[in-house]
Amino acid sequence: MNSKPTTLENQTADLIWAHFKALRPRQWTKNFIVFAAPLFAFALTVNVLLGSLLAFTLFCLTSSSFYLLNDVVDVESDRRHPIKCKRPIASGLVAVPTAIAMSATLLTTALILGWWRSPGLGLAILSYALLQIVYNLRLKRTVILDVVAISIGFILRACGGAAATGIALSPWFLLCTAMLALFLGIEKRKAELRLSEIKGKKSRSVLHRYSLPLLNRMESVVTNGTILTYALWSSGPIVSGASTPWMMLTLPFVLYGIFRYQLLSDPEEIARRTTGIEEGGQTERPEEVLLGDRPLLLTVLTWVAMTSSILFLKSQGLLT
Repeated sequence: MNSKPTTLENQTADLIWAHFKALRPRQWTKNFIVFAAPLFAFALTVNVLLGSLLAFTLFCLTSSSFYLLNDVVDVESDRRHPIKCKRPIASGLVAVPTAIAMSATLLTTALILGWWRSPGLGLAILSYALLQIVYNLRLKRTVILDVVAISIGFILRACGGAAATGIALSPWFLLCTAMLALFLGIEKRKAELRLSEIKGKKSRSVLHRYSLPLLNRMESVVTNGTILTYALWSSGPIVSGASTPWMMLTLPFVLYGIFRYQLLSDPEEIARRTTGIEEGGQTERPEEVLLGDRPLLLTVLTWVAMTSSILFLKSQGLLT
């Protein structure tokens, strides 16, 4: 007697999960950059956190709207792919018209709520949406500019977070964010190139224009810039940076995090991590490797905890 309702409930739950999975929630971690402005400004009040949370949600809606559109455009090629054929749209669990309607609804909602909260946040979301259009139409196949576009996407998220909270951006914040975003983009391409070499097929056309020596040189320049800008910012008010020079205590964690990130995207490390994977199986994507790396996650959490502690002690007048 209870078998039919149970089966129907399971089918409904599976359908809801398929629609949610089509939004690619694993990619939402990129939007945590919206919380960078409050952290850098040492402004962690309830109103600021609520504003940052709203900005995070709206950028998740915006990015998911374009993930849906990309899967609709690539639906036929995804169906011929051994792994991508399991995606909700390619597998038929989410209908193409439904995906298009979801995409339009998410983007419209994000733009309306963004402009309602702040014209600056609305402009950041609109700029991010336009960037995604240009990126998918052209820039993702253009060497160097593809990485620059990825970094601009991170900067727009950070600016959106600042606009949502009414925080004025400092030059050090923009420089450090830009350098870190470029670093992440280059590391992503480096890992993708090595994974493509292991599989014997380049997953992106732009990878034909990259080489590991080129990416290593680009990485060296951007890594130096990232560490330098963060070190100067953490030096304190003497260089118009952080409000306290005690932030220098967090520099070792930033250094370790960058070096750990480089290790995870190193060709030899990727080769070791992909050893033993059966042919045709699913290799680890760079994002999945990073999200699953406990030392890196622990480093980030420790940095957040130490930054929060310094902020609290300064607010109590115990630090200068």
